[in-house]
Amino acid sequence: MELESPLNPGSTIGIIGGGQLGRMLAIAARQMDYKTVVLDPDSNCPAGQVADRVIRSDYSDLKASSELAALADVVTYEFENVDADSVSSAEKHKPVRPSSSVLRTTQNRLHEKKALLQAGIPVANFRKVDSLRDLEDAASVLGYPMVLKTATEGYDGKGQSIIDGERDLAISYDQLSARNVDLIVEQFVSFKAEVSTICARTIDGMTATFDPAENIHRNHILDTSIVPARIDESVTDKARIIATDIAEKLDVIGLIAVEMFVTQENDILVNELAPRPHNSGHYTMDGCDTSQFEQLVRILAGMPITLPKLHSPTVMVNLLGEIWEDTDGNPDWQRALELPGVSLHLYGKSAARVGRKMGHINVVAETVEEALYIAVEARERAWRRA
Repeated sequence: MELESPLNPGSTIGIIGGGQLGRMLAIAARQMDYKTVVLDPDSNCPAGQVADRVIRSDYSDLKASSELAALADVVTYEFENVDADSVSSAEKHKPVRPSSSVLRTTQNRLHEKKALLQAGIPVANFRKVDSLRDLEDAASVLGYPMVLKTATEGYDGKGQSIIDGERDLAISYDQLSARNVDLIVEQFVSFKAEVSTICARTIDGMTATFDPAENIHRNHILDTSIVPARIDESVTDKARIIATDIAEKLDVIGLIAVEMFVTQENDILVNELAPRPHNSGHYTMDGCDTSQFEQLVRILAGMPITLPKLHSPTVMVNLLGEIWEDTDGNPDWQRALELPGVSLHLYGKSAARVGRKMGHINVVAETVEEALYIAVEARERAWRRA
């Protein structure tokens, strides 16, 4: 189902999922005078705190997704682990961006890898795993180390196991096969950098990419994003081209975040896709003339997009739940905000726990080195031990 004409301000955007991405999308929508309605099991979810209305229900509730579509003029989703059938149900009534077919592809690593290969996009060697014998056979082809993953329901390192040698095969297989989902094993990539690029694409095929972010992970969770990425300019150009190619080949209308490995030879291998705003794109809120969230609102409303411009080097650092635990629930934001160029973004989550994303800090500065130093220092100041 297509939009007949651009949506005027005052129209409603439906968001399936009420986490921090939905929250920041709803805020961007409000700035352009669009209303939002959110579907989430928790009425006090981060997005629900700023949306015009919340439908409290499970993501798999087809009746609830149809109700959302009835209240909205266009629908999107803020993370890819929502129920695809529920998204398809909404799609019968109103346009969904990106489409349910894009969601089904990116929800499953096997489907995603096959789609990328079919599109001519380079990925790490992989094999489908249905048995321990399959995993053993894969080892003889891929070599060690390799990474066994669940094909679905994995993010921030969940559902993954690194296999360093033959002794790990049975343990890793038993651990992940107990989840009763498809498994995939991938060749381990010895990369020199991890980067991600977000491409925006409109209904009429116009595309625009954000500057690639250089990403540093801790315990499989994104810790720091650095922009401009400290990679060769030729690699930056290649990352933009690949992200655009993926958006076009998958017929994405909306945003697609492309996570990539930069090899020692400066080649690029695509790791994962996310058809939504992305944690590594939070730097755009303070570092660019147009944020990833505003870009998505424009696309959802059928409005034009422009090529985003980075107006200064920017570094984002995530704020995880352990900061709250180590400070008895009272991080020292005052000391953090004393530093120049610091912007604090908190997500309104009621309960902090280790590894949970509670907010982020953006720092803009004249150089990447200065922005990185201040961002790390700001987080450390907030993370004072009680």
